[in-house]
Amino acid sequence: MNKHQANKKTALSILAVFLVGWALCGASDRLLPPETRVEVVIDTLHGHLIEDPYRWLEDQNSPATREWIDAQNRYTDSILDSLPQRERLKKRFSELIKTDYVSRPSQRGNRFFLYKKTGEQEQYIIYMREGLKGEDKVLVDPHNLSEDLTKSVGMYDISDDGTVLAYYIRDGGEDEVVLKLLDVETGEEYPDSLPRGDYFSLSLTSDLSGYYYSLRNEAGSRIYYHEMGTAISTDKMIFGEGYGPEMIIESNITEDGKYLFIYVYEGSSGEKTEIYFKNLQADGPIETLVNDVEAVFDVDVIGERMFIKTNWNAPNWKIMTGDLKNPSPQNWKELIPENDAAIRSFSTAGGKLFVNYLENVMSRVKIFEPDGRDVGEISFPAIGTVSGVSGRWDSDIAFFTYYSFYIPTTNYLYHVSTEKREIWSKIDVPIDTDNFEVSQVWCTSKDGTSIPMFLAYNKDIKLDGNNPTLLTSYGGFRASMTPYYSSQAVVLLENGGVYAVPALRGGGEFGEEWHRAGTFERKQNTFDDSYAAAEWLIDNKYTNPSKLAIRGGSNGGLLVGAAMTQHPELFQAVICTYPLLDMLRYHKFLMGPYWVTEYGSADEPDQFDYIYAYSPYQHVKKGVKYPAVMFITGDADTRVDPMHARKMTAIMQAATASDRPIILHYDTKAGHSGGTPMSKIIEDITDEQSFLFWQLGME
Repeated sequence: MNKHQANKKTALSILAVFLVGWALCGASDRLLPPETRVEVVIDTLHGHLIEDPYRWLEDQNSPATREWIDAQNRYTDSILDSLPQRERLKKRFSELIKTDYVSRPSQRGNRFFLYKKTGEQEQYIIYMREGLKGEDKVLVDPHNLSEDLTKSVGMYDISDDGTVLAYYIRDGGEDEVVLKLLDVETGEEYPDSLPRGDYFSLSLTSDLSGYYYSLRNEAGSRIYYHEMGTAISTDKMIFGEGYGPEMIIESNITEDGKYLFIYVYEGSSGEKTEIYFKNLQADGPIETLVNDVEAVFDVDVIGERMFIKTNWNAPNWKIMTGDLKNPSPQNWKELIPENDAAIRSFSTAGGKLFVNYLENVMSRVKIFEPDGRDVGEISFPAIGTVSGVSGRWDSDIAFFTYYSFYIPTTNYLYHVSTEKREIWSKIDVPIDTDNFEVSQVWCTSKDGTSIPMFLAYNKDIKLDGNNPTLLTSYGGFRASMTPYYSSQAVVLLENGGVYAVPALRGGGEFGEEWHRAGTFERKQNTFDDSYAAAEWLIDNKYTNPSKLAIRGGSNGGLLVGAAMTQHPELFQAVICTYPLLDMLRYHKFLMGPYWVTEYGSADEPDQFDYIYAYSPYQHVKKGVKYPAVMFITGDADTRVDPMHARKMTAIMQAATASDRPIILHYDTKAGHSGGTPMSKIIEDITDEQSFLFWQLGME
């Protein structure tokens, strides 16, 4: 039998099984999932024989895999389309999501560049406004770029004089984009566009003679210089030779256009940053700022002065200052010392420093003079998140954002000199926020560590153990789970549910020690923290296992993958989106090499054991009564390979002994990087919430 005949036979087998499922529909309350061919591949890793029954599903473009995806989608649709809550939920999500929106702007002189979208538009449009009160001019409208409206646009850089916009076009949810340059005044495109690729940065020179950009290829990421008006094929690589594919290299140009800064990161969350700089005005050589210190650095430069956020001898981070005329780290001085609250980020605007702290996972933005004097704070009385302030050093105008679980995003215009703030824009949605509240509780993890958790719920909640509850978190890559606006949270609360968000180790909520406590051989701490949160909710009568669901995406998908395999008895349902699940092979695909600094690699003998111990795909067991699971992924995820969700769907469908469904929601245009049209967002969120309402017994 040749390959074509084998693929045809496989496709017919899948179709036959699907039709049998339809035939059995009258005798069962749900269809049987499509049968998946088992073809065991055995790997030997450090003396261990590892069986992989669904390795063939890693080939995304094979006819057999495509037939399998189609069959899975038909099975999923047959379940979701019949759920009685669907139309009511779709109507409510349409009310919450079909809203007008105006983003925080980026200022260049008297011009403000922003995103806008009306409630009926599918994608965000890039606009330019002359002055704070001026008319908005359309610069780039993505609705004209594709018939299915899956192309989106975004800003990469804006020239100092506000005449040139560098923007990207993204197809579906891909990380790869096409980069273009637009003459803001004439509306004409420059011929200096970059083809589809994975770009980490692009910075226009102040004299518009060219731009610097970072492009990732098979060898790794590299910095190139493009001279305006020349062929892209003649672009010169100026930095990156010798660095491997596990390193991330990006660059930016300082606000005054004088210096190019180059950053080298050890993957997505490594413990070391290298920084180099070049004086563009003098066309000087690339010089080393720091490359021999085991610490992470983030630099903002005003004139010759550097402001440096770092965890160098400061796990909760601090701000240092230095001078580019004498740039050695030995000459840096501490400006804002480390304290009990972790520094999340900082920015410069209006001649001041704005430092975003996390104090028990609650954000506070404190204001400092350049000499380090504390002169104020931006905060709100309700538990929520105040984002970092954005603005220009030489402008008195800045912007920041505030939101919480049921408080929609509100952007504020901030006058630095007077500390006066006013609403710039907000999402106007029909929510009766008086009925809800947010609290913070603490639970104890397996090793005795205290874990904070935000809870959002209706004020008249009854602690009888029967409230439908959604637990969601992340726990990785220094990401901090502060309160954020969620239409899913709103709908859950409106229907008597509880929305729970714990801060797990691996995140950045309590500084670098908290992050490292959830990495490498300590990754199990992240999972144990989530189980402690679930058990606290059950013990304190908020919910019970038949009313508890867990949700996570990407690294959070790994979190819920561990939850469903390590403690299936704790959860009724699982939503697992764009996940990492086969941890023995994750580093071999797409962006995987960048995450070795977080997880380690099963190729290393001293790291294999602990990765294998928790890798969800290898721990699915035949005959276990697993929760209901909805896997969500798509072809356009070019960051986390969709093979994780495909293989995990197959192995769990074959293994589970419960009558709860294991389904795959697979979109050929969906991916990690957004770009989904508004109408499709509503459809997808309706699918997900309908599944949850069904499984949690919500009327």
